[in-house]
Amino acid sequence: MAKIRPYTHAIDRLKSVQLRPTRQRTALARLLLEGADRHVTAEQLHAEALGANVKVSLATVYNTLHQFTEAGLMREVVVETGRSYFDTNISDHHHFFEKDTGALSDIPLDSIKVLALPDAPEGREIDHVDIIVHLK
Repeated sequence: MAKIRPYTHAIDRLKSVQLRPTRQRTALARLLLEGADRHVTAEQLHAEALGANVKVSLATVYNTLHQFTEAGLMREVVVETGRSYFDTNISDHHHFFEKDTGALSDIPLDSIKVLALPDAPEGREIDHVDIIVHLK
């Protein structure tokens, strides 16, 4: 039986979206994409990476998160101006945002009914709808 290396899954995920599996991308992909879906800020991931002895700057974490988002590995959820989370669950769904704790959690898509949407501007089409329910 062939032995599976610890980074094989992360490398395969990166290659599947045509991202070169650099050492830093692979380490961050492993932290983010192996295990349960979750929501992280760049600062949270940076601290987690440092705690796992992954030598990476905060700027590299931001760049990598945006690359992963553009490649379709994650979604960016902007909860308020200057406050973004990165979500490893790329299926259609909505979110609860707890203002006092900063926690973001999923709301299943079928839990919210959108009865009508405006027509998109000329030459544009609606891609998706994100609803964030703010809690206090």
